[in-house]
Amino acid sequence: MHAIGIDIGGTKIAGGLVDGSGNILKELRVPTPSNDPEAIVAAVVGLTNQLAQGESVIGVGVAAAGFVDANRENIVYAPNLSWRNEPFKAKLSAKLDLPVIIENDARAAGWAEFAYGAGKEASHMILLTIGTGVGGAVVSNSQLQRGKFGFAGELGHIRVVPNGLLCGCGQHGCIEQYGSGSALLREAKALVASGEPKGARLKELQESAGELTGNEVYQAISEGDPAALELLAELGSWLGQTIATLCAAIDPEVVVIGGGVSAAGDLLLNPIREAYLTHLPARDYRPKLEVVPAKFLNDAGVIGVADLVRVAQS
Repeated sequence: MHAIGIDIGGTKIAGGLVDGSGNILKELRVPTPSNDPEAIVAAVVGLTNQLAQGESVIGVGVAAAGFVDANRENIVYAPNLSWRNEPFKAKLSAKLDLPVIIENDARAAGWAEFAYGAGKEASHMILLTIGTGVGGAVVSNSQLQRGKFGFAGELGHIRVVPNGLLCGCGQHGCIEQYGSGSALLREAKALVASGEPKGARLKELQESAGELTGNEVYQAISEGDPAALELLAELGSWLGQTIATLCAAIDPEVVVIGGGVSAAGDLLLNPIREAYLTHLPARDYRPKLEVVPAKFLNDAGVIGVADLVRVAQS
């Protein structure tokens, strides 16, 4: 039997018909009407009905960027969408003749990696998604951790610098401000603005494109530009320190690194691994931790939340 996974992002809503082996059989995308909660409901219903047409479907799972309550019924807060205590499951269930679950998008992506991806051999896993922000998911004893109130896994808001940079969550010094794609771009722009000679290649790319974006920074990294590689290594160092802290608290056997910045591969993973070992408590006595790239990128949320439909019915 198939399940439908819907992943709601800030700019697009992706939907897929997913089989029991985690394969997407059919996929659709529409723009996200981010300022209109009712239009988001209508878009999800429309995608679900199209994907379900002519298929045997056991239910639909919806992954959303935001705080989802412990009952997986309400989206308490979504910073990039107009959701505040939104009874999203009830609204969808009223319009769909299928069982509905909702889940945080990073947790859904983490479940995809655990069930079918880079963490499928593990029973204790952490996912860190390194994109515009830093997302996370924790699997312990083969169970996706949601916490008492449903907010577990917000790993991007672990504080690494007391009184550090202001974060979108309202606190200062979160790893999201030091270990994300946004942080990498911010530091690259600062280097260019400083006029330091080592930022020459980044400045050239900025002048050619008219604006320095993540694409230009990634191009510089791909070319082996020393300054861009140094910035990426610094980002990896922050993430490695955070993983060492997480290991002291959670003790996983594998940490999976996903998100757009993970496309840098070992250029990012090696600095993470080095910093993790440097900051790991009792490092000489702990078993080796694997830090590995994610198998899924853009499809992780769709695959994971579809599989969580099956888990909910098992």
